[in-house]
Amino acid sequence: MKIRKAVITAAGRTQRTLPLQTLVDRDGETKSALQIILQETVSSGIDEICLVVQPGDRDAYAAAAGALVDRLRFVHQDRPLGYGYAVYCARDFVGAEPFLHVVSDHLFVSRGARSCAQQLLETAAAEDCALSGVQATREAMLPYYGAVGGRLVAGRPGSEGQRLYHVEDVIEKPTPTEAEQRLVVPGLRAGRYLCFFGLHVLTPTVMAILGEQMPAADAPVQLSPALAVLAARERYLALEVLGERYDIGARYGLLVAQLALALSGRDREDVLAQMLELVATRHA
Repeated sequence: MKIRKAVITAAGRTQRTLPLQTLVDRDGETKSALQIILQETVSSGIDEICLVVQPGDRDAYAAAAGALVDRLRFVHQDRPLGYGYAVYCARDFVGAEPFLHVVSDHLFVSRGARSCAQQLLETAAAEDCALSGVQATREAMLPYYGAVGGRLVAGRPGSEGQRLYHVEDVIEKPTPTEAEQRLVVPGLRAGRYLCFFGLHVLTPTVMAILGEQMPAADAPVQLSPALAVLAARERYLALEVLGERYDIGARYGLLVAQLALALSGRDREDVLAQMLELVATRHA
């Protein structure tokens, strides 16, 4: 499987301004969150990127993309019909090819030799199937994520040696009762579930499924139900990504993401010293 294209969704009502926020990246340079996401995407081997935005937002996103703007193709999400519809808006761009899908309200910090996106792309290419990044997440966080149930694929590690799972079920923001009944994965600690990481490699089948799920009325279409159908139609795996995801739309999310970038970057020692000084001053 050769993955050349990526789709980044950025048209959500509460999401649209988040990628425009600025942070100091691991290299010490000030960048927009969008630039950081684009750099991870391009460095993983992606050639073309579709950015799904609301009408009127193109210029702001073009400016925030910096030197990478030439890699972008903008598509407008004309109606607020949900996350699944946002992905579906890129169907003409995707065509008959598999693609990397990235959410724009998360930043990713790898704990391995390869970036989080690269881990996903290399594993999807090796397995030749759809693949979602997941992370073992405590039960209290279920209201914020889609989650999967399935079984461990024995003897088939990801690109950094992490675990792979065969996806059997997908639920968007499950209740603890739903998760306990349908999403328990053997081998995980009690009270933890495999929740989406914000990175997916999807096949064109997903676009076909989303098309089937488009309602006659203006009702929201979500991605997780389409992925549940995908799991029944073709081989679909989940990779436990070696890294962390940071939701910059959460309370203090931008602050936590900035700290994560700083503590994994070139200025780590200076940042740690300033943090210790701040804590000492506040508790003096």
